[in-house]
Amino acid sequence: MTDVLVVDDSPVDHALVEELLAKEPDYKIEHAENGVLALARMKESPPDIVLTDLQMPVMDGLEFVTAARDFHPDVPVILMTAHGSESLALEALERGAASYVPKSQLVDTLLPAVKQVLSLARAGRSHQRLIECLTLTEFAFSLENDLSLVNALVDLLQTMVGGVGLCDPAGRLRVGMALEQALHNALYWGNLEITLDDIEEAREQLILGKSFDLFEHRRTEMPYRDRRVHVHARIGPEEAKFVVRDEGHGFDVVAVPSSNRSGDLEKEGGRGLVLMRAFMDEVAYNDVGNEVTMIKRRDPAVVNG
Repeated sequence: MTDVLVVDDSPVDHALVEELLAKEPDYKIEHAENGVLALARMKESPPDIVLTDLQMPVMDGLEFVTAARDFHPDVPVILMTAHGSESLALEALERGAASYVPKSQLVDTLLPAVKQVLSLARAGRSHQRLIECLTLTEFAFSLENDLSLVNALVDLLQTMVGGVGLCDPAGRLRVGMALEQALHNALYWGNLEITLDDIEEAREQLILGKSFDLFEHRRTEMPYRDRRVHVHARIGPEEAKFVVRDEGHGFDVVAVPSSNRSGDLEKEGGRGLVLMRAFMDEVAYNDVGNEVTMIKRRDPAVVNG
């Protein structure tokens, strides 16, 4: 069973979240009305994952995220953000939250977000003792447009980051989230050139009862099928550097905001950039827009601990 703790003082929102999570029979759902009660439950029996609102009485979501990171770094926390709380959500991501889901998009995005974070949180545990002996590693990959390869690489790299002692378990998960966003962007937006209009068309076809696997369709077409995602990673105990490049046409780098903006939280295209910037110390694109370089430095908490 997967233990899920939902922290929300709104009966309506809590009922909706529980209804959505109930679609997964393996999920055991518990509820807490505020951060204080949630921390008490986590002390008794840490859950596998926590979903929390930001605006709550007694202890708000921002304070809760900070305390959860301090006392339960192995437990990932996903924010559920209401309109108007975007700036607080950005701060919560910087303090240790693993991801976020706008409440306006709960029906479509809650379950995928929970599954994504749980998958990354559980990755690499079977090799952890061996990887803890690692002192320095460097990789260069050239990946086909295969999502399973992307997911496997994210698992490997985030496990290596934890193995060299670059960051704690929560930090390792956050690095994995940033890497996954960068690689998915390279695959979908870069190599396969799947636009938001394409995704909307695919949804309409499904609504009409027609089969339309946009991803598989593009993978077999020229020029997309021969493109690769190139990844170079250098991971050490003080710093990790990741360079992800696709073979697409790139995008207008000038249009990319120089820093996170709260308005980007509600945009599907902006979500990846927000997470990457929140979880990495540096994020930079090349002039063409088909290569991103991300740097993660050793967490001060790890150095002091």
